[in-house]
This record gives sequence, structure tokens and C-alpha cells, in this order.
Amino acid sequence: MSSGLPDISRDNLTTYKLVVVGDGGVGKSAITIQFFQKMFVADYDPTIEDSYIQHTEIDGEWCILDVLDTAGQEEFSAMREQYMRTGDGFLLVYSVTDKASYENMKSFYTQILRVKDRDSYPMILVANKVDLVQQRKVNEENGKALAADLGQIPYIETSAKDPPQNIDAAFHEVVRVIRKQPVDDRAAKEEDWEVKKCGQLYQVYHHVES
Repeated sequence: MSSGLPDISRDNLTTYKLVVVGDGGVGKSAITIQFFQKMFVADYDPTIEDSYIQHTEIDGEWCILDVLDTAGQEEFSAMREQYMRTGDGFLLVYSVTDKASYENMKSFYTQILRVKDRDSYPMILVANKVDLVQQRKVNEENGKALAADLGQIPYIETSAKDPPQNIDAAFHEVVRVIRKQPVDDRAAKEEDWEVKKCGQLYQVYHHVES
């Protein structure tokens, strides 16, 4: 009996694991829900971790987006390295109404590179809540300067409030950055991750046997 869900293996589509990171309250869940469900959620319980999957056409090529909406609260910070290991690309989100969330972007960026053990990795900087013009504390020039400082990563301004601004564009841009990587480099990262998982399984098995 068919489940009604797409046969991903038969479709033979590339899956991109995207991770939305940033401080609590910057609108990560609002951005993600607007992208997947085309609706604005004003009040949302603090996220622990939510995952969404969708078939999407980007620049004429169909793919599967597997998006993880993460917790920004400090009490969930121990979970960060786990999701950072699995991501193919990251949306670094801050609120233009919250200067501290802007200033904390560098620590997210640095931690991702440390976990990935790389000098660069597919990321974009997302300045959210630009609809709140009167409450804005971080201007566009500040955002672009930070993006340049973070390895010249793409910068985009968004609003999840209806009508949304640049929500689809933000997720699509991360995929474009991933696609720009050399194929060999992408394959090497996947192989590194598989080796690490196998090594962890071996350690567990060896410990049980001994």
C-alpha cells in the first residue's frame, strides 16, 4: 500500500540538509514555517528542534530540502555540535531589532567551522525582522560588513511577516552556495562523516565486546 509520500530513492534527487541557527527569538521558526507552510506564525513556543522536508525546484533543478530549525536558547547549546556535524549548509539568522543576536553570529560561524574542521563552509547571513523599521538597531551596512568579515558569505534581509520578504530566496541561496562547491569536496565531506560514524560504531561495539 502506498503511503502517498514521494519515493525519494526512485526520484534520485539530491538531498540538502540545511540548518537554521541563531539566538532565541530572532524568528528562525517563523522563517522556516513561512517557507514550508506559507503562513506567518506570530506566537511560537521556543523550539527544541523541528525538522521539515520538502521537494523544491531551485534554478530549474529539483531537490529535497531537509531543514532543521534549531533551538537558540542557551540551555540547548549542548545540542549545537550534534546538528552542526550533519548540516550541508547553514542559515545564520539574527534579528535587526536585537544587536546582541547580531554580535553572536561570529560565535555560531566559528563553532561551525571548528566542528566541521574546515576553513570555510556553505553559509549565508540572514538579517530577519526587517519589517520592524522603527525598532531596527542593526542597519544593512552593519550586516554586509559582518558577512564580509565572515569569509565573504552571502547576506540577505528577510521578513517572515505577510507579505514575506526573501524567505524563499534565503533557502535557495544556501543551496546555490552548496552547489558551487567542487563535487570532489562535497564527496569528501560525506565520506568523512561516514568514516566518523563507522568509527563511533566500532568503538561502541568494541567496548561491549570487551
